[in-house]
Amino acid sequence: MKIMLICSTSCYDKVAGVKEKLESMGHSVIVPNSYDAPVTNDDNKEMSEEEYLEFFKTMFHMSRDKIKEVDAVVVLNYDKVKNGKTLSNYIGASTFLEMYEAFMNNKKIFMMNGYPDNLLYDEIKGFGPIIINEDLSKVK
Repeated sequence: MKIMLICSTSCYDKVAGVKEKLESMGHSVIVPNSYDAPVTNDDNKEMSEEEYLEFFKTMFHMSRDKIKEVDAVVVLNYDKVKNGKTLSNYIGASTFLEMYEAFMNNKKIFMMNGYPDNLLYDEIKGFGPIIINEDLSKVK
């Protein structure tokens, strides 16, 4: 199966291990758009508002095009610590939009962990993701 990994930049430290495991199972894996050159908050400070908006437009278009070409997405929704608070099973706005794109293109959606407890709970649940509880053997 051809799979795209999607996640917050806060989960990028998990990408290589998941990619390696899925590939060892025979899958072809595409990493998140900016995984090889993540944009940091310092980079954002250096961009003009126009450059920043163009960056996001480009990322959204790249995601759309990649999702059309894959069989499934795997959402790496691990905990994120922000301002001293732990956000369980975090799914940020961009990841949510990628999940929506996958849903609209009838792609399988696998989530590494359970639903985040946030205002998008119902919408995420409505996508009908398959929660694998970090068991990649369930990606089929």
